[in-house]
Amino acid sequence: MAIAETARLAAVLSIAAALTGCGQGQQQSAAPAPPSVTVTSPVQRTVVDQDEYVGRFVAVDSVEIRSRVSGYLSEIHFTDGQMVKKDDPLFTIDRRPFQIALDQARANLAQARANLAFTEADLARGAELVRDKTITEQTYDQRLQAKRVAEASVAAQEAMVRSAELDLNEYSELRAPIDGRIGDRRVSVGNLVTGGTAGNTTLLATIVSVDPIRFEFTFDEASYLRYQRFAGTSRTGAGEDGIPVALKLIDESDFRHTGKIDFVDNVIDRSSGTIRGRAVFANPDGIFTPGMFGRIRVPGSPPYTALLIPDAAIGTEQARKFVLVVDDGGVARQKYVVLGELDGGLRVIKAGLAAGDRVILKGLMRARAGQKVTIGPQTAPAASPSQGADEAKAG
Repeated sequence: MAIAETARLAAVLSIAAALTGCGQGQQQSAAPAPPSVTVTSPVQRTVVDQDEYVGRFVAVDSVEIRSRVSGYLSEIHFTDGQMVKKDDPLFTIDRRPFQIALDQARANLAQARANLAFTEADLARGAELVRDKTITEQTYDQRLQAKRVAEASVAAQEAMVRSAELDLNEYSELRAPIDGRIGDRRVSVGNLVTGGTAGNTTLLATIVSVDPIRFEFTFDEASYLRYQRFAGTSRTGAGEDGIPVALKLIDESDFRHTGKIDFVDNVIDRSSGTIRGRAVFANPDGIFTPGMFGRIRVPGSPPYTALLIPDAAIGTEQARKFVLVVDDGGVARQKYVVLGELDGGLRVIKAGLAAGDRVILKGLMRARAGQKVTIGPQTAPAASPSQGADEAKAG
């Protein structure tokens, strides 16, 4: 009986030992291996910071078509909204009254010239008579005065003829003063048009130039000071060549339109603390329209050398951004960085990163700061400088 109990106890102890050994093996096999990560090296190249502003397009030239003479509108020579060239006929005012006024002015001129011829002949006869003492010097002076009055009358009538010719040949037919797009007609044929220089003249139409076109925007005082410090006083006048800028419309995803800044205002608005800038863009296809919104990108810094990495390598810790780098001992280290803007598909790192750092690109969620990692067999390179330049050019 004692022998049987001893055998059962030995069996129990053997089973317990086996279970203990199995548990130790499971514990040893559960120890995690260092996570595998892929690293990349920062790209170093010259970049320029860019500032973005919202603004509107404005026409270089905008003209209201108003008549200088009054009369009834007889003809309209354009279609609403069409493109017109300088000196194209637009409106014609009934020319008959102006023709009559011209004929009358010419008749008055002929009369004044006839009177002048008579006074000249009378004065010539008076010169002989006054030498013979036939007439007094007073009478001769009167004839001389009559000649001068006749000369003045001829000059006045010649001016009246020129004015009547101007009304008939120039002012009664209104032509486009600039190249551009004309709006809709404001007056129909048969209506009375009030002309002149007073404020109650009739507005007939409006023409705005299309190509080139200007883009106006405002930027704050701090940005203005920053521009002045890195660009000098040439930023204010914009120079002959202008400052290159890029622009995109509200339905576009990239800044595909290029232009240049040609003017910056000389006064900062005291109510808003902003100053007005203006850029000019070519508009051969007429896609830009005065009043249209757009977003402009302006160089915000002088060129400088920066480090760039993919956005996928950047983590977020509340409001701070960080990257994980692998040191010489294979341990992941956390570095807080200051981000810039995208350049050629890569993110500019303004501070916190060294050129020789090995930045974890893949496996960022598995790695922990202070933990050993295993670098994968392949290192994912960042975009090359040429690639980034090509992407920036394409954008």
